[in-house]
Amino acid sequence: MTASIYLIRHGTTLANRENRFAGRTAEPLHAEGVSQIREVGRKLQNIGLAAMYAGPLPRTRQSAEIIAAMCGIPFQVEEDLTDICLPHWDGLAKDEIRQRYGPQYPAWQASPESFTVPGCETLLDVQQRATGAVERIRRQHAGEKVLLVTHLIVARCLMLHYTGRELCHFRAIKVDNGDVVRLCQCHDGPPAA
Repeated sequence: MTASIYLIRHGTTLANRENRFAGRTAEPLHAEGVSQIREVGRKLQNIGLAAMYAGPLPRTRQSAEIIAAMCGIPFQVEEDLTDICLPHWDGLAKDEIRQRYGPQYPAWQASPESFTVPGCETLLDVQQRATGAVERIRRQHAGEKVLLVTHLIVARCLMLHYTGRELCHFRAIKVDNGDVVRLCQCHDGPPAA
């Protein structure tokens, strides 16, 4: 049986508009993001979604609530779809990160796949936990269409995994707020690339 997994990045937040690192803050959707997700919900109403999972942060849950109401399906919170853990950056503008943490932000920009800070997640950590979640969900929903609501960093890591590309291509993946992509059409057995 085949499970079709779709992925959406949450709607626009004030942090997105202000070029801040939202991370694991309780950042809600901006009014623009609410409108964006309502438009996405209209487009998804007729594709036959059977289930939806969302990361635990307010912006992903709020996006999922809007789509769930419009599509008449429930959603469940999936902790492993949450944003990357870089707590000392949470809520800071990109310029503030540069000022406070010196070379960290340029290193993150230049080589995100090798960026490490003690006590924080790496992209590989994010990819492994998110891929584990997708595989659990895929097995639970054989033959169904499922939507995952998550964050830019998680979306990029998942898209690289399911297209067989290395994390060094992280910046090549473009996913705007409210973008929906087909992550994979996964069959029982090994994950499809």
